[in-house]
Formats: sequence, structure tokens, C-alpha cells
Amino acid sequence: MRASDIRSEEWKPVEEAVLCFVRDRDTRQVLLIHKKTGLGAGLINAPGGRIEPGETPLEAAVRETREEVNILVDDLRRRGELSFQFLNGHSIRGYVFEARRWSGEPEQTPEADPFWCDENAVPYDKMWSDDSWWLPHMLAGRRFSGCFVFDGETMLSLSLDIDTDDLADGLAEGPIQGIPRNPVLMSR
Repeated sequence: MRASDIRSEEWKPVEEAVLCFVRDRDTRQVLLIHKKTGLGAGLINAPGGRIEPGETPLEAAVRETREEVNILVDDLRRRGELSFQFLNGHSIRGYVFEARRWSGEPEQTPEADPFWCDENAVPYDKMWSDDSWWLPHMLAGRRFSGCFVFDGETMLSLSLDIDTDDLADGLAEGPIQGIPRNPVLMSR
């Protein structure tokens, strides 16, 4: 399977999930977590998780952030959509949010160990490999959608659309940090 196959009308994900990137725009810091449980345990990510029945993606982003790092997020903006197909048959559609306000101090929970990270020093080498393709665009204020095929934690194929005309409320902040200099598109 190739990432371009995910766009077909027949592709339906097994589940839907969210990611919520809490950003301190004054200090240019983003809240990340060391994920302790579930899919991607041991990797770095943003707070997030599965959307529960009857819940909107926005409601799930607020709930998951509260459950994983014990803060209440506000002023959320949907920045992107991600589709993942795993060779074992599992599939996920994910919605990526940015939170501009929050209350409380991030705390470690059984699910996550949170930490603030400079936006120009995101540890992509300790994250899912797709993150290095789309997260720099989100941090630069660009909307995006991506499709990815994985075998376990190994990315086999990707397709990524970046909206460079609509700069997500005019938040673009200069050159894109973290994009590989000579990106190699993967396919199988």
C-alpha cells in the first residue's frame, strides 16, 4: 500500500484520534510528552489520544490534554489532519490542534511525562518519523494534511499537502525549521 491509496473514498479508519500542541508563543516553547503507554509508548509526542463515541475532535483534544498532563487548554485551533495506515490493518485519522491558552502547570501522569521544548529544538529523532515532515509547518503557521503508511514504527510511504497560501491566521514566522535539507520521499 502507498500513502496515495489512503485518499481513496474506500479508505475508512478504524479509529479517530487527536493531538494537542500547547504553545507558549511569547517564549516560542511547545509542550511535548514522553509517552508512557499505548501506541507510540517510549516516543515523544504531544498530548492526545482516541476520540470517544459522541465526542467531537475539539472536545477530545481538551479531555486528552487534561488526562495526560493535567492542564485545561483553551483557544484551540485545528491545524491539520493526518491519516495513518498500518500494515497490520490498524488505521487512524488524526486531528492536530494548537492550544494558545491553558491553565495549570503540566504534571506527570501514568500516561505521560510532560516537558517544555524550544520550537527550534524539537527532538524529531525521538518522535514518530512522520512528525518531522508536518510539525515544522504547523509551528510555522501552515495548515496541512498528510497520509502515511507504517509497518510498526517504520514509515514506508507518505503524502503531504501544505497550504502555503493560507498561513493559519497570519502566524507564519519565517523559514521552516526542521525540514530535511534533501528530503527523500518514501514509497513502496
